[in-house]
Amino acid sequence: MNIHSIRIYSIKLPFSLSFSHALRKRSSVNNVIVEVIGEHGEIKGYGEGAPRTFVTGETQKSAVQTIHCLVRHNHFPWVIKDIGELRHFIDSIGDDKIHHAAVCALETGLLDAFGKYRGMNLIDCFPDDFRTNKIYYGIAFPLAGRKTLTKLCCQAQKMKIRKLKLKLGKDLVQNTEMLDAVHTVFGDDYDLKVDVNGVWNRELALKHEALLMKYNVKVVEQPMAPDAPDLSDFALRMKQSGVMLMADESACSLDDVKKIVKNGHYQMINVRLSKCGGMRNSLKMIEFLRRRGISFQIGCHLGESGILSAAGRILCLLCNDAVYYDGSYDEYLLEKNVTLENVSFGPRGEAHPLNGPGLGVNVGEQNLSRLSQGPPDVIKSPQHSLR
Repeated sequence: MNIHSIRIYSIKLPFSLSFSHALRKRSSVNNVIVEVIGEHGEIKGYGEGAPRTFVTGETQKSAVQTIHCLVRHNHFPWVIKDIGELRHFIDSIGDDKIHHAAVCALETGLLDAFGKYRGMNLIDCFPDDFRTNKIYYGIAFPLAGRKTLTKLCCQAQKMKIRKLKLKLGKDLVQNTEMLDAVHTVFGDDYDLKVDVNGVWNRELALKHEALLMKYNVKVVEQPMAPDAPDLSDFALRMKQSGVMLMADESACSLDDVKKIVKNGHYQMINVRLSKCGGMRNSLKMIEFLRRRGISFQIGCHLGESGILSAAGRILCLLCNDAVYYDGSYDEYLLEKNVTLENVSFGPRGEAHPLNGPGLGVNVGEQNLSRLSQGPPDVIKSPQHSLR
């Protein structure tokens, strides 16, 4: 497959409802979409990155700049004969988290284009040792008041979803009210994670210990900042209580994960495509965790379009050993989307492979244009730029 050009879109995705967590309140997100155009324009592949400053340090602007640099990299595959060339390119970039959303967008676009060129779904390009044809997503609840949270819980209960993630903040009173609201709706019939986004310190974490026990919380995700010096004490207390700690912002690269495994504070890792630098880097991280018997979940970023949802679906289906799956919130969160297909889970969170070549979704050009913040950046292949 010969690549004619690369287009980079800066898009804004509006939410149908605002979503809050301890670090942000959002009604929209700014993502980056890459369009990979084949020789005669008959092939168009799409990839997406979700740059988040508080996760990888990236902004939408910096991600676009990084993609420009990556496309001009010596190893960039303007001609793709097999998927091994894509892997070689990703490996040649390195694994610095400050580029991960950009790498994810570019790699996913290249993979989608290659899959469409070959007429095959991308899931068939990867080893099938842990492959499954059905997964069950959980659902995430925002930092919210009791009334709003109760309404969302009732909707989830009606869909028969019992794997829940609840965003918590610094306010012990509010956190207590939220946990009680979830328990009031579900009783004891839930599998509950709480996500703190790293805003607790040791004192605040210990104040929540009894609360976590009372409401049978199974997993606490990123309770403290990645460089918090007091994590070890809280981690030991949670381990003794049977509560697992899951690393998220602390685990953006394979080097991060190796340090986490060495320290032993976290028993689970949250793998997210954009955070971890795309499919290749995510799968290398997962293989490392498997060899060491460390649990993991496949997660998502708040506000992924159908492109990243489709890529995340493939990663989920390649990992029947993941403990949890988060993602495919398109219909439930986005007011507008770029894909023509609705990449959302159904009752009980059930989801299956997407049909069609590449990622299995089609991007509506009008949708993409409406959501773009200005015209795309265009980079032509060296061969065509000389014409």
